[in-house]
Amino acid sequence: MSGLRYVYAVCRPFGTPLPAQLTGVAGVPPKQLVHGELVAVVGQVPEEDFAEGPLRAHLEDLDWLGATARAHQNVIDALTVVTSPLPLRLATVFRDDSGVRSMLEEREETFLRTLDRLGGRVEWGVKVYSEPTEAPEPAEASPKPASASGRTAGSGRDYLRQRRNQRRESEEKWERAEEFSRRLHESLSGYAEDTRIHAPQNSALSRAPGRNILNAAYLVPRTESEAFVELVDRTKDDAPGLRVELTGPWAAYSFSGEDT
Repeated sequence: MSGLRYVYAVCRPFGTPLPAQLTGVAGVPPKQLVHGELVAVVGQVPEEDFAEGPLRAHLEDLDWLGATARAHQNVIDALTVVTSPLPLRLATVFRDDSGVRSMLEEREETFLRTLDRLGGRVEWGVKVYSEPTEAPEPAEASPKPASASGRTAGSGRDYLRQRRNQRRESEEKWERAEEFSRRLHESLSGYAEDTRIHAPQNSALSRAPGRNILNAAYLVPRTESEAFVELVDRTKDDAPGLRVELTGPWAAYSFSGEDT
């Protein structure tokens, strides 16, 4: 196999074949490189795109980066169906098979320990959003005598009272949302072997409507996944004004401890 080696993930040996039509980065089907008790899932990529200099330039190209990330994720998703992969960082590249084998040897103990922890488990993501609400129309007040300044009497007090009411309603809504998220997280954690609470997503970046309150990942045994999903579905309509989003099952990115 000529060209550089792009490594998607490290796994335990698995017997179930990947889909015959599966392609990865650069349109090349992934292959298994077996080394002892470990398997590196690799693909061949051109040096003119993935050598250090060209790769650094490509990583500034959002279109190229997006296409590469999607191809990478396609392979990880296919692996997640047949095994519990330990995904490596996007664009993890080695000169040849020997370089990949050296990496596996150097990190064998860490890889095996992590794969034992992740075996038979998948990651589910759950987000809770507070739905955006339209600002209420200003209340119409009955005409009142105008002061010398031309401002109607009492209008300042009415405005301040309206602002206090809006602030109180906003605070109460936020408290209900946080309480719902806390209870949901506690319930879902009962099905998970590990959890991660990520920082709330910035709506300007994610383009998801509403304010993100809970952004959590759960490491769930495959045998518990159906019950986990059912619990999320049952709670979706429990709190008006809140939206619950479930994603997965994913490879256990949040629990791999890998930044290779």
